[in-house]
Amino acid sequence: MSASDWIEFWDSKHSIYVNARHEAAHFRRIAEDIRPYAPAGGTMLDYGCGAALAADRVAEPVARLILCEPAPNVRGKLGARFAGNPRIAVRKPEDVAVMPAQSMDVIVIHSVTQYLSPRETDALLKMFRRLLKPGGLLVIGDVIPRKTSAIADARALLRFGRKEGFFVGALRGLVRTYFSDYWRLRKSLGLARYDEAEIVARLEAAGFLAERARSNIGHNDRRMTFLGRAR
Repeated sequence: MSASDWIEFWDSKHSIYVNARHEAAHFRRIAEDIRPYAPAGGTMLDYGCGAALAADRVAEPVARLILCEPAPNVRGKLGARFAGNPRIAVRKPEDVAVMPAQSMDVIVIHSVTQYLSPRETDALLKMFRRLLKPGGLLVIGDVIPRKTSAIADARALLRFGRKEGFFVGALRGLVRTYFSDYWRLRKSLGLARYDEAEIVARLEAAGFLAERARSNIGHNDRRMTFLGRAR
């Protein structure tokens, strides 16, 4: 598995979102699910945030929201989109790696671990532990269980499309995705999958008290979100 290949894909003109309505609904739902974790008056890091179209909603209660995105084209668009919001800063991963210890109240990493090797995930957990204040919160969203299939992901997308008004587009998009670079990468590189006990053990090894959240961030309720409190 190579994270650089996935970064190159997300930085390209991909068709993972079936239409503009899907993309807007996707990021709106993520923002709505992340916002309850936002620390009032504190500092929050969203690591691997993607396009983050509704990040201004997450930023409302915080003093500072740092959006970290490795894909340069996506990061450039983020910077332009939120240039007028004094609460939002856009950074690359290299910037985050040298930020002061214990400078974050909350860190969110959503729908990223599946594109990383276990070793890369462990390295990030250690970095996050350094960045978080004692008692600070790490939120890991969209972790894929080992027994979840691509069919389950497709069903979740169709349910989301029916709710948000792009069901027909979702049907067409599933066909298009099957023949896309995304599916080629997914088959050749695979996606990292974890059982609940595996993620909890990795979090605890990195210095967190860990538990599974009651619900996942995003539309796919077959996937998992985990909470880690910095010991």
